[in-house]
Amino acid sequence: MSARLLVVEDEPLINQAVTDRLRAEGYAVRQAFTGPDAVAAAQEELPDAVILDLMLPGFDGIEVCRRVQSQRPVPVLMLTARDDESDILVGLGVGADDYLTKPFRMRELVARVQALLRRVERAEVLARRDSPVLSVGSLSVDPARRRVVVDGREVHLTPTEFDLLTALAAEPGTVLTREKLLLDVWGWADASGTRTVDSHVKALRAKLGGHRVRTVHGVGYALESPDPRP
Repeated sequence: MSARLLVVEDEPLINQAVTDRLRAEGYAVRQAFTGPDAVAAAQEELPDAVILDLMLPGFDGIEVCRRVQSQRPVPVLMLTARDDESDILVGLGVGADDYLTKPFRMRELVARVQALLRRVERAEVLARRDSPVLSVGSLSVDPARRRVVVDGREVHLTPTEFDLLTALAAEPGTVLTREKLLLDVWGWADASGTRTVDSHVKALRAKLGGHRVRTVHGVGYALESPDPRP
């Protein structure tokens, strides 16, 4: 059965163009044009992924994302007309998994959607395995149960944040390049999305503490244990 997608965009021409392209790729697509309609459609349709514009009538995409994620976790690709980092970080903070800045190429949008769906499939496979818990100091990552505990408290991460942390935790102290992270986490074979990695690392730091993920400028990131040695 083809994946079910929800396209939320208030501009009719953009909404239809995105919908037509995704349907041509074999997906079942439902459309919504306002914030309230999007939340209702997500509840009725139970989509496998949501393509969500940031600026919407009724209430904005941030509120849509917050309400949709409170119903059930679902991958969200956020569309924004502004390349404003604060908007992007807020979107990632309420549960968006990825973003595209307008104008975008349809080919890139399709690739992002495919990557989102592949990550969901990988997560389902891992959930059926008895994968070992990864521990880095007082931080632990349970890939099978998709749980993260920091200093004894559970931390909620979006699916993409969890996959990014898992990749870093699998090789603690090792600097992973942005290109490697793009390939392993996002499934992209090119380096066109390095800013996506940077934005997700910032969102991850906001939840885990900025001292846990070390930046190596011009190279990538490493997960470190900040805990003092006895």
